[in-house]
Amino acid sequence: MSDEPRETGDAGANTPAARPEVARGLGQALNSEEFNLAEAVGGWRGFAEAAAPGVVFVAAYLIDGSMQVPVIAAVVTMLILVAVRLVQRSSIQQALSGAVGVAIGAIWAWRTGEPSDYFVGGLWLNGAYLVGLVISMLVRWPAVGIVAGLLRGEGTGWRTRRGEMRAMQVATAILVAMFALRLAVQVPLYLSDQVAALGTARLAMGVPLFALTLWAVWIVVRSAAPASETQDPPQPTR
Repeated sequence: MSDEPRETGDAGANTPAARPEVARGLGQALNSEEFNLAEAVGGWRGFAEAAAPGVVFVAAYLIDGSMQVPVIAAVVTMLILVAVRLVQRSSIQQALSGAVGVAIGAIWAWRTGEPSDYFVGGLWLNGAYLVGLVISMLVRWPAVGIVAGLLRGEGTGWRTRRGEMRAMQVATAILVAMFALRLAVQVPLYLSDQVAALGTARLAMGVPLFALTLWAVWIVVRSAAPASETQDPPQPTR
């Protein structure tokens, strides 16, 4: 039996197209009786695969100082990660999801000739998530509530209970705060062309911050779970 932490979700729902990283991690966290950090971030191997291209990019930039070498190094790193999974005949879905982000950043940086543009795709993505989550809160359909309702099989029942509705708004606001914090720190670094600092900030505010955010969201949602989900079932009388 393998010691590797299992991938999150089932094979069909875990494809990059159907389950983006944020939605996948959120679904895994909300679907757990106890918060599991490794599973929430896709396993420790998934964490390493997500961080490796960025680490290589920053290291190559600090050594070489050009645009081409760091971009090529990051792309090669991702190709190696995907190839290793293919050789081991393990799931490449999570690796491919990361490869898409690396590819977008590499193409953008190659076209503009600016190393900092390797990270611009991630900034736009964070902005899109931020706007989408804020809209979901404003129309009183908080995204966390939608995901939790689907996972619990209760549909939109949570919207009729004031306490749960409030908790889902708060949990969604926690996600909003994460994306806002990322942008508040990383956009100024991008605009001032501080490539090494931007790469370091993106790594620190990537999976580690996301995992901490998921833990906070999980606590809020579990505290507002229906009594039937949080209480132990009654013991049979003798």
